[in-house]
Amino acid sequence: MSRLPLHTFESAPEASRPFVEKAQANNGFLPNLVASLANAPTALETYLTVAAINGRSGLTLAEREIVQITAAGIHGCGFCVAGHTAVALKKAQIDADSVEQARTQQPIGNPKLDAVARFTREVIATRGAVSDAQLATFRAAGYTEANALEVILGVSLATLCNFANNLSQNELNPELAAYRWTPAAQPA
Repeated sequence: MSRLPLHTFESAPEASRPFVEKAQANNGFLPNLVASLANAPTALETYLTVAAINGRSGLTLAEREIVQITAAGIHGCGFCVAGHTAVALKKAQIDADSVEQARTQQPIGNPKLDAVARFTREVIATRGAVSDAQLATFRAAGYTEANALEVILGVSLATLCNFANNLSQNELNPELAAYRWTPAAQPA
């Protein structure tokens, strides 16, 4: 059960209602992430605005979804891993084995997607202070300086969603149940 109220269009603060309505129309259901973010209209607006901007980046949909799955896995956000798994499989057309590898933070087997996943992990681990060698490796995989900054854009979007879900402890919507993910146990 969510620790924060899960709003509907009717119960959401007035300033959140247009965003709730848009999210419901875009998804065919109201994701619990959006329902909880509706408690703070500016947080919900930021999420949807940054998501739209991220969608215009130079990274492909598949690359953007690998950033999201990688970051959500690192941040322990099962809700976001599940949601982005659905998008990766259905819209980005990433094969199921590659998505599973991304979900478990393992090599994907696609040089470009592996480079994005690795760079995403490095950005998070170093809080953006990647080494010259890490940046050079990313660029050698065919990416640009703009793409490096777009990975950071994706990580910032993921951080908002992941942390909001972790705070809210949102349950997974039934529409995402087939994509459920739980973090692997960490060694003591």
